[in-house]
Amino acid sequence: MPRAALRTVKASQVEMTELVLPNDTNQLGNLLGGRLMHWIDIAAAIAAARHTNRVCVTAFVDELHFHHPVHLGDVVVLQASVNRVFRTSLEVGVKVTAQNTFTGANTHTNTAYLTFVAIDASGAPVAVPGIKAVTPPERQRYRDAARRRQIRLRHRRR
Repeated sequence: MPRAALRTVKASQVEMTELVLPNDTNQLGNLLGGRLMHWIDIAAAIAAARHTNRVCVTAFVDELHFHHPVHLGDVVVLQASVNRVFRTSLEVGVKVTAQNTFTGANTHTNTAYLTFVAIDASGAPVAVPGIKAVTPPERQRYRDAARRRQIRLRHRRR
């Protein structure tokens, strides 16, 4: 089946905002890592679905590093966009920023890369539309995604 016309990165971008509440934190008042991973997966899945107009399932999550803690009362902003498309899979990048509601300070806390596979109604992988990287940052993420994919494929073969 031939691919549909190329789609832009901008067309599927997602910005999701969450407030860190007491139920989201550990005993130190910091955001639970699992809760953040859940939010990252949701933001990325929405971007993948917007790009493909399909249900997309998480196939792989790259390493996730917690550079800075996110505190109770912070506002978490997750920005997700499709970096690159392969045949039936696509890489989505998510940038996480914590905003301190009292000082206004923004802290880049995490970046994550997730691979999704688009599926049909029976659960079989399907080809997805290509992506058109327009801006210099989009083109850089497009190139970097190819490098990360090679690493993933080498890792999977081991």
